[in-house]
Amino acid sequence: MLRQLLLKMLHCRKSCKTDNYSVTDWVSHPQICRAAEMLKQHAVVAYPTESVWGLGCDPQSASAVEKILQLKQRNVDKGLILIADCIERFDPFLSDLDEELLRRFREPTAKPTTWLVPNNGTAPLWITGGRDTLALRVTQHPVAAALCKLVGGPLVSTSANPQGLPAAKSASEVESYFGAAIDLQVSGQVGSSAKPSEIRYLISGDVVREG
Repeated sequence: MLRQLLLKMLHCRKSCKTDNYSVTDWVSHPQICRAAEMLKQHAVVAYPTESVWGLGCDPQSASAVEKILQLKQRNVDKGLILIADCIERFDPFLSDLDEELLRRFREPTAKPTTWLVPNNGTAPLWITGGRDTLALRVTQHPVAAALCKLVGGPLVSTSANPQGLPAAKSASEVESYFGAAIDLQVSGQVGSSAKPSEIRYLISGDVVREG
């Protein structure tokens, strides 16, 4: 059991490396540490992702998720994406998957990819929106990954924009959309991806949204 735990921790560390920064550069950043503590206390935080700015919170916090939905004017039945710094954070949601599907989930992709996995009933209704799938992505963005690492679990990740308006690409756009309505906006810049993450069904491989 101890050996398996150590192997998981090692794999998690390895999968958190990025082309730009090591996640540990951000794990020790005072503002990112503060943001992680706030996330544990039901806060809503704006942070950069691979292509756009996102709004995030603890997926177990109903009040924080409700605040995000209100800020975005988004219906709960649309569901929300969860991100993590490594696949092990998603273990509770992947318990019913066979080895072939787990291997597909782990395989590196050419672009940021969000996988729609079968909903095994573990995620809260306010995350799944009552759908039969759950949207999961292992993020390669160093700031987003550092937040997940410090929190010790997945985070909600939804684009920082009210419904019907373009997703924020800069910190100033986030501020213009939400001002003081969010609890904290961290430092950093979005990644180099021109489009939001690709969304694919894990079982069939069908593409829902091209990246």
